[in-house]
Amino acid sequence: MTMSSALQRLPATTLDDDAWDDLLSFIEERKVIPIVGPELLQVATDQGPRLLYDWLAEKLASRLGVDLSQLPTPYTLNDVVCWFLAARGRREEAYVRLRSILKDAPLEPPPALRRLAAITDFDLYVSTTFDSLLETAINLERHQGAASTDVLAYAPNRVADLPSERDRLQRPLVYHLFGRLSASPTYVISDEDLLEFICALQSEHLAPEKLFHELEHSHLLFIGSNFTNWLARLFLRMAKRQRLSDPRDVGEVLADNHSGSDDRLVSFLQQVSVRTRIYVGAERFVEELHERWQARRKPAAAAAPAAGPARLLPPAREMPDQAVFISYAREDLAAVQRIKAGLEAAGVTTWFDMDRLEAGDDYDRKIRQNIGRCSYFVPVISASTERRHEAYFRREWNYALDRTRNMADGAIFILPVVIDDTPAATALVPDKFKSLHFTPLPGGEVPAEFAARLAGMLRGRGP
Repeated sequence: MTMSSALQRLPATTLDDDAWDDLLSFIEERKVIPIVGPELLQVATDQGPRLLYDWLAEKLASRLGVDLSQLPTPYTLNDVVCWFLAARGRREEAYVRLRSILKDAPLEPPPALRRLAAITDFDLYVSTTFDSLLETAINLERHQGAASTDVLAYAPNRVADLPSERDRLQRPLVYHLFGRLSASPTYVISDEDLLEFICALQSEHLAPEKLFHELEHSHLLFIGSNFTNWLARLFLRMAKRQRLSDPRDVGEVLADNHSGSDDRLVSFLQQVSVRTRIYVGAERFVEELHERWQARRKPAAAAAPAAGPARLLPPAREMPDQAVFISYAREDLAAVQRIKAGLEAAGVTTWFDMDRLEAGDDYDRKIRQNIGRCSYFVPVISASTERRHEAYFRREWNYALDRTRNMADGAIFILPVVIDDTPAATALVPDKFKSLHFTPLPGGEVPAEFAARLAGMLRGRGP
């Protein structure tokens, strides 16, 4: 499928109904990637609504003792950083102070970002900002606030790429193309930083190849970018990996507050990149996109059965404090998801590893640490565990047994469950498991008594 000729004929700064229909069709087929910039970050502050980067520039200038009378009006984050460096300030200090400012600020994702996050046909977002508001918005809109969005960040000295092809991603993923907030200088806060990142991204050896393959072959929505004229041209060329005037089957929309008034950029795109359209207003674009996307879904929703199984949410990427650790064989994932849903409905926070990265010291260390700090350990016994005499879940079982050596006799920590007719007496489990009560959870269905008992134990009322 290609962009319609109607989309190509449109004058700059608008999309008609045919163009919107094309775009929404591509979104439904997951052929569109939003690239999100700072113009969408209108946050609530003690001074009223402010663009995040403007607010950060003011706060950072105060922290670094910048003489505002020597800065242009209005000044930017880049202006603050450049003045500080010219005054012989330590470059690293700017990043540490910026991280502290954002960490101490209880900022909530703005409505426009939440509307964009609510469009569930988007599975890959590219962010050109360093804050965490986009992933927070996705978690709020799709996962009731649980940290279930994957996050990756690029840096010239640490090339992170997509873990797999886009159609194999298990969770929504946010890729921070210009780095992510850190105490280290590994993200863009100045024009010099941006120059270094752009040069690195064009390097054959430093480019995230899987990500760029997806950008090359997808329709792109540049929403709220602050790219200047030539940076916009360069970024488009870098993403598409070919002359912009060459025929191609995918197109782009620049939806921001400044490109439409840049006559030279508009003229360039009309003459050279006929598949690139301009829409004036980043927030207005997201609002219209969200309304049209919802309107297309209503007929399908009305035709669907009134009741159906709830969507099973993936676990958070990082284990929450005091969560119940569920250990299982890969073949039993569906049952484990039902166990998670049943326990969390009773207020019991659970966690299990869904990625199964296998091998590697970092992965093993993470699992061992999680077992070392979880509240309870639930090994899932089944015909699948019986068949597998050697598997990683058996290592998890031994890590749990190691922890019990420091516990008092009679302390409850390991709570075996069985999801089929595997007999407890002859199950291939450690001997210590056999001295414990096996709770039957047929197919992963959680009895109310078991959920209530575990919830009570977590509240400290005992078994």
